Amino acid sequence: MTTKDLLRKQIIISMGSNNLKKFLSLSDKYIVNLNYALKDIKSDVIIDFVRFDYKRLIIVFNKVVSPSNICVINNYVKNTNNLNFNDVQDAWLPQSKSYLKILGIPYLIKNINTPIDLNVLEGIIKATHVFNDIKITSKPHVCKVLPKLDMVIM
Repeated sequence: MTTKDLLRKQIIISMGSNNLKKFLSLSDKYIVNLNYALKDIKSDVIIDFVRFDYKRLIIVFNKVVSPSNICVINNYVKNTNNLNFNDVQDAWLPQSKSYLKILGIPYLIKNINTPIDLNVLEGIIKATHVFNDIKITSKPHVCKVLPKLDMVIM
């Protein structure tokens, strides 16, 4: 099932497995208290449900979460008596990653006959506004130029 704006309706809090077990054992109490804390700041956001992944607590809301909502959640979770404060990270919104695989690049720069290397490729990516916040994760294969063979047809 997919829902519009799903990524902005949830936050993730990383914590150790011991903290996660403690939080989940009293999660009904914590959810009620968190909803009251959100209501105190006059927020119309309420927690729909809480689930967990490996060392991550994922809180899903009924509406899009604002920074003030995240701040309230952070303060509450970090000040919970049963949890180890040092083993709880700040809450964050999930981020998606996209990957671009470049299938083919001409080996020589047009009209210059200079080979394209990693530095030229990085310069092009940095100069193009479409590629803001793009990082090269793996280096391209280096191909050696084979000498041109003349074929003689007999």
